[in-house]
Amino acid sequence: MTSTLPQLAPFEADPMRPEDLAACRAALVVGSKSFATAARILPRRVRAPATALYAFCRVADDAVDTEADPKASVRRLRERLDAIYVNKPINHPADRAFAAVVAEYEMPKELPGALIEGFEWDAEERRYDTLDALHAYCARVAGTVGAMMALLMGVRDGPRLARACDLGVAMQLTNIARDIGEDARNGRIYLPLDWMREAGIDPEAWQRNPSYTPALREITHRMLANADMLYARSEAGIAALPSDCRSSIRAAGRIYAEIGRMVRAEGFDPVTKRAIVPKGRKLVLLANAMLPRLARSATLAEPPLDATAYLVRAVPNPIGGDSLGERIEWLIGVINRVEGRAA
Repeated sequence: MTSTLPQLAPFEADPMRPEDLAACRAALVVGSKSFATAARILPRRVRAPATALYAFCRVADDAVDTEADPKASVRRLRERLDAIYVNKPINHPADRAFAAVVAEYEMPKELPGALIEGFEWDAEERRYDTLDALHAYCARVAGTVGAMMALLMGVRDGPRLARACDLGVAMQLTNIARDIGEDARNGRIYLPLDWMREAGIDPEAWQRNPSYTPALREITHRMLANADMLYARSEAGIAALPSDCRSSIRAAGRIYAEIGRMVRAEGFDPVTKRAIVPKGRKLVLLANAMLPRLARSATLAEPPLDATAYLVRAVPNPIGGDSLGERIEWLIGVINRVEGRAA
């Protein structure tokens, strides 16, 4: 019989050190005020591993963005990830903490590996000809985070993972829409190039002199409309999360979606203005997220985006294979794993 059993994490890691977790919390507060706000209402069981996950992502992103040789930074990140997956993390709090998370939640290496691939695309200064190509980038730098967060909440089935990836991609599209002008001034364009050309904008000329025009307004509108579609798709996934996790994830989605609404309120002008959600408004959204919501159950069954399907497939089916024998074998493996941890 050919086994289709999920592959368990290949090592047992030491428990997360309190001092490492404290360092990761400090990175969270400095690196993302929106994430820090939503994390306040994460259940305790998820808060610590989510903080470690975020810290590793933050350290990796900063390494690529700030070091003189981004491509060399990506190579070092891959080496660090390899070390984590053999339980030999480098002497850094984020790496040690993330190694503990990888082992505890049996996180497939494909997920953080895809994140690093997205950073590599940034280092290569890739541009994206179509929306589908942009989705592929967003899947790597943000859909992966949605999938990894889902694992921390105990979610491993395809439909809910697909919706978690939808939310991550929606957030990244919102970031791109907000930062169009800033990115251009830093020599980057993330907008679909075919959209720009269809609107009569030459990407190279526009990057040299980024300006707000009616054509750019329409492109920004299209970008945010695509993000809104994915936020809507994600709602059913949020409603299907464990009950103690729904409010925090809904809050994160609401806060990011509010960035898009701020861009709209500014006339879809991301070149001369930068949308910021005031702290008071974040707190209102946080409170609102704790209220019950209804979602269309049919949305949960929609297939993943083509760009995120491989991330969903990377996570083993939580019930093992299809046959009774495979399921029994999988269950025995889980029992042995749990007993090993308790020993």
